[in-house]
Amino acid sequence: MAIGGGTRLTGIFGDPVAHSASPAMHNAAYAALGMDRVYVPFHVLPGQLPAALRAIEALGLLGVNITVPHKERAARLLRHQSAEARALGAVNCVWPRRGELYGDNTDARGLAADLAALRAPLKGRTAIVIGAGGGAAAAVLALQRLGVRRLVITNRTRRRALNLAARFKSARIEVRDLRALNDPDLIGDAALVLNATSVGLEPGPFLPLAWDAARTDCFFYDLIYAAEPTAFLRPALERGLRTADGAGMLLRQGALAFELFNGVKAPLQAMREALYARLGRSA
Repeated sequence: MAIGGGTRLTGIFGDPVAHSASPAMHNAAYAALGMDRVYVPFHVLPGQLPAALRAIEALGLLGVNITVPHKERAARLLRHQSAEARALGAVNCVWPRRGELYGDNTDARGLAADLAALRAPLKGRTAIVIGAGGGAAAAVLALQRLGVRRLVITNRTRRRALNLAARFKSARIEVRDLRALNDPDLIGDAALVLNATSVGLEPGPFLPLAWDAARTDCFFYDLIYAAEPTAFLRPALERGLRTADGAGMLLRQGALAFELFNGVKAPLQAMREALYARLGRSA
């Protein structure tokens, strides 16, 4: 696609950002719709974030995604935010409107949409979230919306898990330490076990977990996405259990961001094919 004087820009701010699959998805969507727009990765260092946000309108950007490590700080810098962004304390989308910047967070909606599309059996059931960071917060919100009866947060640092649970003010949320993952009774009661930590990115085994106690319909979901199954997903796959990684969440939150920035429905299949090609997987 030729870039000219009428080409409009969207993009993503991150540090690092070269690995991001978002440009492949969004540019595939523009090509599919014949739109004269380009999505660009911007390497923004933490100290540069305030200036980068101010530049959005000055440079005529239609909108930007915000990725690590900027989501929480962007939320603190923006006056106008969606209720969802405020609930999560993080922003992953920013766009200009009438001289002001607006922020939203599409992570929880993207995860909920992916779990619904996968037909994960969640309503009235038990779900376990491993971790207590930003990804875990989005997962808790998504799982509440999908109607789980019991939600257990497990984390290395108990205080962080308690703080996360307190933000959602629900009697249905329990906090356990990581040893609970090796409890056959807890795993045996779960319809979903979701990893929202970075554990499993490196080679080697995952944390001790009672995979053998899982019900046959238990779903294992890793927010990490990669070309190959993660250390969290491999033992579940070996036991014939249902699994998915975060590629579907990335796709669906990206489609929501595309619609915020461009005001048109996202071509989901074109974005999916581009994402999976970028990851070296078949769609």
